[in-house]
Amino acid sequence: MSHTALLLIDFQNDYFSEGKWPLSGAEKAVEQGAKLLTEFRNQDLPIVHVRHEFLTADAPFFLEGSEGANIHHSVIPSENEAVILKHKPNSFRDTELQEVLKKLNVKKLIVVGAMSHMCIDAGVRAAVDLGYEVSVAHDACATRDLEFNGTTVPAAHVHAAFMAALSSSYASINSTEELLKNIT
Repeated sequence: MSHTALLLIDFQNDYFSEGKWPLSGAEKAVEQGAKLLTEFRNQDLPIVHVRHEFLTADAPFFLEGSEGANIHHSVIPSENEAVILKHKPNSFRDTELQEVLKKLNVKKLIVVGAMSHMCIDAGVRAAVDLGYEVSVAHDACATRDLEFNGTTVPAAHVHAAFMAALSSSYASINSTEELLKNIT
């Protein structure tokens, strides 16, 4: 798996209990993501962090330069790990992510982070369109309840629906433990 990178998307403070936009299961997801991060570091495999900032002052979360936009303490990047700043849900759009992955000779990605229905979905689909083989650690991703036309969709259903959709044509969807077994 030397051509495999860990891609951590938007594990940022605003998504946790003290933040402006807390997600259901964020603490559990980042705990699982940290397990993969530790293993990738132990094996000296490529790691790329992505963080989102909105550029408008009226954004509901991830305000530019805010504490909420900072990466969560349990997955803080080390000095040699790339950090990509994005302003859109797709981690590849208008960023240097593709160039960084090419320099690292990455062919496969393991994706973790938030939100399952937005930035994970957009990033995974873009990665596959660019030719990467992608696995998502489903238990290392988090989302929130959504509302549509007067109906509230619970976070667990939102997450399951997006993992099911990605698994049909885009990515291998696995548990963190399953992925950890294949890294070594």
